[in-house]
Amino acid sequence: MAVTVPEQSDPIEAYARVEPPSRVEPPARVEPPSRADSPGRPGEHRDGRLLRVARWSIHHRWKAVAAWLVFVIAVFVAGGAAGTRLLTDAEMGVGQSGRADRAVARAGYSVTPVERVLVQARSGRLAPETTATVVAELRTRLRALPEVGTIRAPITSGDGRSVLLPLTIAVGKATGTAADHVAEGKLPRILSATAGVARAHPDLRIEQAGDTSLNVGVGNQVNADFGKAERLSLPVTLGILLLTFGALTAAGVPVLLAFSAVTAAIGLSALVSHLLPVTDSLSSVILLIGMAVGVDYSLFYVRRSREERARGASKREAVEIAAHTSGRAVLVSGVAVLVAMSGLLLSGDATFISIGVGTMLVVAVAVLGSLTVLPAVLSLLGDRVERPRVPLLHRLRRRDGSGRAWPALMRVVLAKPLVSLLIAGSAMVALAVPALGMKTGEPGVDSLPRSIPVLRTYDAMTAAFPQAGFAHEVVVWSGDGQRLNRAGLQAGVRSLVTDARATGLFADLDEVRADVAPDGRTALVDLPVPGDFKSARSTASLAALRDTWAPALQRAVPGSEVAVTGETAGSADFTAQQRARLPWVMAFVLGMTFVVLVLAFRSVVVAVTAVVLNLLSVAAAYGALVLVFQHGLGQDLLGFTGGGTIVNWLPLFLFVVLFGLSMDYHVFVVSRIREAHDLGMPTKVAVAHGVTASAGVVTSAAAVMVGVFSIFGSLSLMEFKQLGVGLAAAVLIDATVVRAVLLPSAMTLLGRRNWWLPATLERRLPAGH
Repeated sequence: MAVTVPEQSDPIEAYARVEPPSRVEPPARVEPPSRADSPGRPGEHRDGRLLRVARWSIHHRWKAVAAWLVFVIAVFVAGGAAGTRLLTDAEMGVGQSGRADRAVARAGYSVTPVERVLVQARSGRLAPETTATVVAELRTRLRALPEVGTIRAPITSGDGRSVLLPLTIAVGKATGTAADHVAEGKLPRILSATAGVARAHPDLRIEQAGDTSLNVGVGNQVNADFGKAERLSLPVTLGILLLTFGALTAAGVPVLLAFSAVTAAIGLSALVSHLLPVTDSLSSVILLIGMAVGVDYSLFYVRRSREERARGASKREAVEIAAHTSGRAVLVSGVAVLVAMSGLLLSGDATFISIGVGTMLVVAVAVLGSLTVLPAVLSLLGDRVERPRVPLLHRLRRRDGSGRAWPALMRVVLAKPLVSLLIAGSAMVALAVPALGMKTGEPGVDSLPRSIPVLRTYDAMTAAFPQAGFAHEVVVWSGDGQRLNRAGLQAGVRSLVTDARATGLFADLDEVRADVAPDGRTALVDLPVPGDFKSARSTASLAALRDTWAPALQRAVPGSEVAVTGETAGSADFTAQQRARLPWVMAFVLGMTFVVLVLAFRSVVVAVTAVVLNLLSVAAAYGALVLVFQHGLGQDLLGFTGGGTIVNWLPLFLFVVLFGLSMDYHVFVVSRIREAHDLGMPTKVAVAHGVTASAGVVTSAAAVMVGVFSIFGSLSLMEFKQLGVGLAAAVLIDATVVRAVLLPSAMTLLGRRNWWLPATLERRLPAGH
C-alpha cells in the first residue's frame, strides 16, 4: 500500500493522520522476488524466509517451545558436564613477555608461594619478650600444618614496631596455574592458624598477606561483585519492563528469553573452551551482553506485536507483522552486532578472543530465540500477554508507545534540522575532546579497593617494610631443543650484570644468578629494580635490557632464544599490542558494518550516516570516561578516589561493544523510517514517524541497558567501574542525543539522498531492501 502525503509544516501531525492505513500487511504467500520487485515489496524473499519461520512457529507452538527448552537445557547440562577450560597465565601473555612466560611454563620450575605474617604493636615498639612469645606460637601452630613448607627467620622493621615472619605454602610438584590452585586450596588452614594466634593476643595486630592470599581476597571480591550484578540485573530489568508494558507477562517474556539465551550461551562457551580456552570472567560478560541484546530483541518484537494488535490486527496477524518487520530488524541488528564483536578476534589477545567468541555465541542465540520461539510464545499467550496488569502503570501507558515528549522533541528538531544538528553535534564533539588526552595504564594493587581486608594488611606491611621494588625476568631457552651451554650462559650473565650495574638503574645485583630448570633447556635470571613497576626507571631499564643486553646474552649462548618478562614488560607489551591492533580492529568493524547496512537498507548514505554517528557516540563515551576517571568528575558519587588512568584493555573492548550495541537502536529506528518511506511518506514525515513510533522501544531498551551497566559501575574494582560507566554513558548518549536529534536532523537534511545507491550496486544486489 502506498500513502501519498504532502510535505507539512508539522510532520508529527502529518504522520499521525496517515498512521492507521500504514499498517504493514504480511504477504498471503511468500514467493521468490523478481527483478521487477519494488524496494519495499512485502513479499521480498529474505523477509519471506523470516515469515515462514514465524508461521511454522505459530502453527507448531508447543513444538517450538519444547524444542527451545530442550536446546537450552541440553547445551547447559553438556557444558557443565564437560567443564570449562580456563586460560592459564602463560596463555594470556602477548608479545615478547608472552613468549617468555610460555617458555617458563614449559620448563616446569618448582613454585614456592610465599606468605608473610605481620606482627605489629598497636603503638610504640614491640617488646623483645613479646616478639619471642608470639613468633614461637606462630611457628608451633604453622609447623603442625602439612600445608606449610618452610618457615624463615623473622624480620624486624627499622622502628622496632613490626615483625615479619615469612613462610612458604607446600604445593608439591605442581607448577604454573596448577600450583596457584593448590596453594589457594591450602591457604584457609594457614589463615586459621594465624587467626588463632591473633585471638590470643588482642593487644597486637597479627595478620597475614602474600601473593596467594591477595589473589584469593581479590578473587572473592570479584566473585561477590559479579554475584551482586547477577542478582540485581534481573529485578532491575524486570522493573523497567514493567514500567514499559504495564503488564507482568509482557515484561516477563523478554527477561525469560534473554535469560534462556544467556544460559544456553554459557553452556556453549564451556564446550567451545576445550578448543579455545576462555577467561574466568566470560560468564559474567555473557550475562552483561546477553541480557542487554536479548531483552532488546524480544522487546522490539513484543512491542510491535502489541502495537499491531492495538490497531486492529488479529492475534495471528499481529505476530506475523512483527515477524515481517521487527523480526527483520532483529536479524539485521544481530548480524551487525556479530560483525562488531568479531573484531575482538583480531585483537591478538587470548582473553579478548575468548570474550569475542562468548559474546558472539550469546548474540546468535538471542537472535535465534527471537525469530523462532518468540512467535510461538506470543501466539500461545495471545491477549493474555496483557495480563496481569499493574494498577496505574497500565493506565499511564499510551497505545502508540510514543508518549508526549518524543513528538514534542521531533517538532523542535525537524522544524530546524540544521540548527539541531549543529548544536547536538557540537556538544558531542565537546564531550569527545577530553578523549584526546586519554592515558592508559595497567591496573595495579593501588587501584584495588581497600574494602578487601587483605589489602589493608598489605598496606601495613609495605609501610613497615618498604619494598625494594620488583624484578625484570630474563628468560633464556634452547631454540633447538638441546641443553643450554652452561659456560656461555654464566659468562653472558656476568657480562649482563656488569653492564646493568654501570647504569645505576637496578638494585643490588650481587646475588643475581641463572636459575636453570631441571631439564637444562631453560634458565631464568631475575634483575631487581627499585621503585614501582610503572616508573620511568622501570621503563628505561626494560628498554636497555631488550635493546642491548638480552641480544648480547643470546649471542653468548649459541642456539638460544632470549626474552624479557615481568610486570613492566607484560604491561608494555599489552599496551603496545592494543595500540597496534586497534586501527585494524576499527577498520574491520567499520568496513564490515558498512557492508551489512548497505545490504540491509540498499543505501550507501544510510550506512555512512550510521558509521559516522556511531563513531561520534564512541568518542563521546571515551571523553566521558576521561572526565570521570582521569579528572575525577563525580568520583564521590561513584565511590572511588585516585585513578588517573584508563585501564589499558578498555578502549579496544569498549569500541567493539559500543559499536555493536549502537546498531540495535540504529537499525530499529531506520527500519521504521524506511518502512514509512516505502509506504509513500515524504522524508520529513517518514523520519517523524520512524522516530516517534520507535521511541518507546528505544527508550525502554536503553533504560534496561543503562540500568544493567550502571550496576557494573557500582562494583568495587576500578576496571569494572570504568566498564560500567563507559557502557552506560555511551548507551544513554546514543539513545538520546544521537537517535533523537542527530539521526533525524541528518536524515531530514539529506532528504531523498538518504536512499542513494550507485547503479552498479543496484544491479548487483538482490531485489528488496
